[in-house]
Amino acid sequence: MSMFLGIDAAASGHPAERLRMDVISNNIANANTTRTAEGGAYHRRFVVFEPRENTDGAFSSFLQKSVNKLKAGDGVRAIGIEADPSQGPLVYDPGHPDANALGYVERPNVNIVAEMVDMITASRAYEANTTTVNAAKSMVAKALDMGKG
Repeated sequence: MSMFLGIDAAASGHPAERLRMDVISNNIANANTTRTAEGGAYHRRFVVFEPRENTDGAFSSFLQKSVNKLKAGDGVRAIGIEADPSQGPLVYDPGHPDANALGYVERPNVNIVAEMVDMITASRAYEANTTTVNAAKSMVAKALDMGKG
């Protein structure tokens, strides 16, 4: 078992959370977009995560998984960005160029408050992963120092 697995698992969260923050920023930027290239109002997007598995192909990895099914995780990875299919609120504005025949305009289904909460959560997760990586590096350095003496 490598002593760097903890660092690797925590570090895998950095690109995933950075992508999450990018998607949230895009949602906030499009909170007033009523016309998109696909047609209709902008629909908020979200990142889909899944556990990352050690796929180095080594027999030892296969053996470790089969022996210990309750081992610590191997990290996380983003597998896609999906759109929220729910309809945004309809606002009566018959003079708007995107109004339907009844005079209603579909607004984006982006809730700014919820997006800001998600942004703070993603930022805190990024910070927690950084703290974990730094703590693990410190432990490795201390272990190496103990070996010198």
